[in-house]
Amino acid sequence: MTENCPVLTPAESQIADVIKRADRTLASAVSLALEEAAKQVAEDMRAIGQDDATPVLQYFASVVHQRMYCLMCVADPDTFEGGNPDIAYHVIRNSQNIAKHYWSADIEPYPPR
Repeated sequence: MTENCPVLTPAESQIADVIKRADRTLASAVSLALEEAAKQVAEDMRAIGQDDATPVLQYFASVVHQRMYCLMCVADPDTFEGGNPDIAYHVIRNSQNIAKHYWSADIEPYPPR
């Protein structure tokens, strides 16, 4: 193996497996919650005759994204206070790198600090 891809010990492998299972469970729960929120709002909008005002699922995903961004940056998701700009920088840079590498986005990520 290379330096970038070490061979895990049995204990490290078990830890990685536990975390991967939790990641999948969390991702499924978030996806389900997004679908349920969109479905509920669509029903509520239909009940008040506002079918055309129903937000798409991506709207609710953006709400979750914003709150998670604040939590990752140690900011209050309701007030945006207390955030760590260094963490914010790295989160944004990571997102830019994903867009460039995986989706061929024409973007130049922030330069390294």
